[in-house]
Amino acid sequence: MHTKWKVSCLAGFIVGVTFTLTACGTGSTASNATGSPNASSNSSKALKPLTISAGPNGAFQRNFNPFSTSADPGTQGLIYEPLFYDSVVSSNVYGILGRSTAWSNHNKTLTVTLQTNANWTDGKPFTSQDVVFTFNLLKKYPTIDLNAVWSKLSSVKSDGNDKVVFNFKQADVPYATYVLETYIVPQHIWSKLGDPSKVDVTNPVGTGPYTLSTFSPEDYTMKANPNYYGGKLSVPEVDFPAYNSNDSADLALSTGSLDWTGLFIPNIDKVYSSKNQNNKYWFAPGGLNLLTPNLKNPLLGNQVVRQAISMAVNRNDLSQKAEYGYEKVANPTGLILPTFQSWVDPNLPKTDTTFTFDPTGAEKLLQSAGFKKNGSGIYVSANGQALSFKLIVPSGWTDWDQDAALIAAQLKQIGIQINVQQEQYAGYQSDLSSHKFDLALVSTNVGPSPYYVYQNTFGTGASTNYEQWSDPKTDQALADFASTTNETEQKQDIDKLEKIVSEQLPAIPLIYGAEWYEYNDSQYTGWPDANNPYVTPAPFSYPAEEIVLLHLKPTAK
Repeated sequence: MHTKWKVSCLAGFIVGVTFTLTACGTGSTASNATGSPNASSNSSKALKPLTISAGPNGAFQRNFNPFSTSADPGTQGLIYEPLFYDSVVSSNVYGILGRSTAWSNHNKTLTVTLQTNANWTDGKPFTSQDVVFTFNLLKKYPTIDLNAVWSKLSSVKSDGNDKVVFNFKQADVPYATYVLETYIVPQHIWSKLGDPSKVDVTNPVGTGPYTLSTFSPEDYTMKANPNYYGGKLSVPEVDFPAYNSNDSADLALSTGSLDWTGLFIPNIDKVYSSKNQNNKYWFAPGGLNLLTPNLKNPLLGNQVVRQAISMAVNRNDLSQKAEYGYEKVANPTGLILPTFQSWVDPNLPKTDTTFTFDPTGAEKLLQSAGFKKNGSGIYVSANGQALSFKLIVPSGWTDWDQDAALIAAQLKQIGIQINVQQEQYAGYQSDLSSHKFDLALVSTNVGPSPYYVYQNTFGTGASTNYEQWSDPKTDQALADFASTTNETEQKQDIDKLEKIVSEQLPAIPLIYGAEWYEYNDSQYTGWPDANNPYVTPAPFSYPAEEIVLLHLKPTAK
């Protein structure tokens, strides 16, 4: 984990750089590198509820279980909180229920110092016993251990009321992010509920800045927690209306009845931002979209073929025609830019840091490797295998469907046949997991450093290593990164991975994914944007939603 992350604040406490033990100050308000996250309200009585939609998901079921994948929006962050949160669009690290951390025992032991004045909304104090209980709950009921933290942990113990000691089976510094972002529940309530995966939590008790106020399947509200340990909140009430479709949510956004959402909106400048000076959006790079080959296919296992495919794909067309310019051309290294600009190896040659659209060069490359065109104009190998592949893509993902069609047309121009197959998402995901595909459009997971994309996408045995890349140098660089907190050593490890990805193309970077995010700033200022990218802005990114709300301040009248 990169150790040069900014000092950040949340809920009235300063937290030192993650994974170093740093003293924390207290106070009724806080300031950080990005502004004041919990300024007191100015004439909040005149403010209408801030209306939020995490997506058009239809009617709500009353379920505020933080361990449920179908929990209602706001459950994670606004009600139940983790210890820390690492921003994936900036270098900020936010202490929430945790104040500081320290590694010891050759980076196999992590000690977390907790907030000492947090309470559950029923008045009971939050202590280290709640944290230990929560992790033991994950151990007892593995179905709720969605990040598989107990595959890495050997024990979790309290050290007094304000410290928790996490012992890892082996040094794995980056995995601490998944541990520290686990949502904590109160022992005095959850010890009586049995299997958490079978519980519908209708009246949640958390430590977060909001409490459930009203609920119906069509709409529910949360009000500011009057006893929140971070002090008085600037946003006194949030409202979550239900929407059945993108169209209904789009209409609510355009008419001003929806303040904050994350929607894919074609021609957004024309249909949204130009209609009102307070209508804003920012589509931060939120991942990496790849053309993923099945490397067990002997043709796609040939690096020359992958290089030719990459050279023949016009990424600018994908960005502009299929993605309306929202998603920019990716970097060959696999780094998500500009978020991880500081990680780029300055010694890499330009050919490793910039894609070149060169269909003529792609054909020459194939020809030099012994491929020849058959009577149908398709290149075949020396033993007669045609460069003809099936490309799978989720059905109904209109931008990806268009990406796939463009790729097929572009590759046909150089003698590579692509047959696009749109699949229902469940079938698409099954084919990826079982490696029953030739090529696939795939998006990566993200994290607070480049390590997470590389590990999840290219680490041997990783569940999302769909291409089945297995390379000792890749695995060694990942293992070396995970074993240390030394910034210089980590940078050297990432340099090695950049070179491997850009030169060997285990998967082919295309364009960046986007974090869809639209908002209206007529009532509040302090929203994250390209000039102040303090946290992931989408309202369905948890607990980033909490951090955004704690940064907002009423607009001066």
